[in-house]
Amino acid sequence: MRVLMAAPPARRVTRLNSLAWSEALLLRRNPLALLIAVGLPVGAVLLLRSSPELTASVGAEKGAAIVTTVAAVALNLFVYYHLVTSLVARREELVLKRLRTGEASDLEILAGTAAPAVGIAWAQVLLTGLASAALFGLGLPVNVLLVLVALVLGSLVFVVLAAATTPLTRTVELAQLTTTPMLLIPLNLSGLFFPLGDFPESLEQLARVLPLTPVVDLLRLGLSGITPDGSTVELGGTFAPAVRPVLVLLAWVIVGGLATRRWFRWEPRR
Repeated sequence: MRVLMAAPPARRVTRLNSLAWSEALLLRRNPLALLIAVGLPVGAVLLLRSSPELTASVGAEKGAAIVTTVAAVALNLFVYYHLVTSLVARREELVLKRLRTGEASDLEILAGTAAPAVGIAWAQVLLTGLASAALFGLGLPVNVLLVLVALVLGSLVFVVLAAATTPLTRTVELAQLTTTPMLLIPLNLSGLFFPLGDFPESLEQLARVLPLTPVVDLLRLGLSGITPDGSTVELGGTFAPAVRPVLVLLAWVIVGGLATRRWFRWEPRR
């Protein structure tokens, strides 16, 4: 990573906004990404509203189940996969290399590239929450702080994991292969579709430390007060069960950040 002289906060914010806006304009020209962005919350509400299996797996309230599912899929699919392809495309087109010749720091470049995808993912969750409140009577979260923590830390995790995946991805087309393990394994072992208690103990313990499971656990706690062991608690009882998921997410942020710092490439291999 480069060492740059500290810039005033206002200039850093301006640079970050410019980078994020440029990336948003490029995202707007990607029909598939826009289709996923718009279709995910709409499709989830329409398709999952009649899924008692999902409700039983994620929580007692169907609205909370749908919000949790959309949030998990948005972070795993839209943020992670889209960011991998974006970073690889910008690297191969020498965009990242040119950006490094300017005033923007490495962190600002990565944050600016990730900001539109993260913003869309959060908007998807918000729209799904509003739709679930209107259609299914989703009430106020038991602990809104845990919902915010799940979204913020979950976004950080999948941003750094996306950056850490790019050294393995020589082309945009290859991203379909290199991202498959991170797309399929955490999603299927997150507790969204199959209760973790039904797994063998060793597999359950492995699932608990994967990057998506803590997000699901925190959302269940925050939205419905349902703990990882399936019991229901009030506001005061949600904090203790949240400690382990938060620590797991922080560990993934550190691991992904170190891997990005060590192996991330800013220009194509020659």
